[in-house]
Amino acid sequence: MNSIITLDEFIIKRQKDFPYASGELTGLLRDIGIAAKIVNREVNKAGLVNILGIADQQNASGDTVQKLDIYANEKFISCLKNSGECAGISSEENEDFVSFPNVESKSSKYIVVFDPLDGSSNIDVNVSVGTIFGIYRRISDPNGPCTLEDFLQKGTEQVAAGYVLYGTSTLLVYTTGRGVNGFTLDPSIGEFCLSHRDIQIPKRGNYYAVNQGYYLKFDVEIRRLIDHYSDKNLGLRYIGSMVADIHRILFQGGIFLYPNTRKYPYGKLRLSYELNPLSFIVEQAGGKAMTCQLERIMEVELKELHQRNTIAIGSPDMVDEMKQFVERYSAVAMM
Repeated sequence: MNSIITLDEFIIKRQKDFPYASGELTGLLRDIGIAAKIVNREVNKAGLVNILGIADQQNASGDTVQKLDIYANEKFISCLKNSGECAGISSEENEDFVSFPNVESKSSKYIVVFDPLDGSSNIDVNVSVGTIFGIYRRISDPNGPCTLEDFLQKGTEQVAAGYVLYGTSTLLVYTTGRGVNGFTLDPSIGEFCLSHRDIQIPKRGNYYAVNQGYYLKFDVEIRRLIDHYSDKNLGLRYIGSMVADIHRILFQGGIFLYPNTRKYPYGKLRLSYELNPLSFIVEQAGGKAMTCQLERIMEVELKELHQRNTIAIGSPDMVDEMKQFVERYSAVAMM
């Protein structure tokens, strides 16, 4: 019988993998695990406690906010603020970043960016949603408050990233740049336990994920690519929750596309809160992630907190195939 390894035990054992193995990042990841448990509890009983539905407001990215978005955002901020391991956060739900005061004279060395509840519009119909997070080592003076520059680092500077999928079971998947591991929440003991060790994405898959309702609004090269998938009898699987779509692709292979459209000429998804963390995870699992303009996602320069971009992410052979279609059919010369 295999012994159970909890998230806390795994993080502590892997502490030596961290470039700055002094314990702060270990504690920070554990704080995120605690926040995920709290949010999971509320997601699972949302219909009973009147936190379903729209909160009658928009977030900083212009999206309609659900009540559970607000709850998840508050809980993650609270857990990250109280331990003293985090100097500040930037969230999809907040207009600006939030700097935390030092706790018990600690000089916090890390900042966290996150989407507290990705796909939250699905919660009312009981479809999987998730949390996405990225962690950076701050570049400002650790003895002072964090600054905007701390949050505008490229995705290549992430020291850890992960997501939590609140589905039929609740999983936390994360990387610190030494592979990708997944943990399933065991409700009987209240712990995330190692369930998926060293996740590797297949080179190809039989599925693609894209909002095909926008087909006529995509550029010609993306339409040709979708036509190619149809000719090859690939299955269309699009959940509308990026965490759930990427989770499936990690295990079954495939590609997730969110190209530019007429309404969103620069793309719709947020570079900081969604694209960089998930790209770090997918690359660590052997996959690829690039913009539909063929720039590696994690090398895109971040100029503002809520910057949007396009993305093609998933199995390496399929992302390479997307690149070939863009190079062949795009009306704009590619680098």
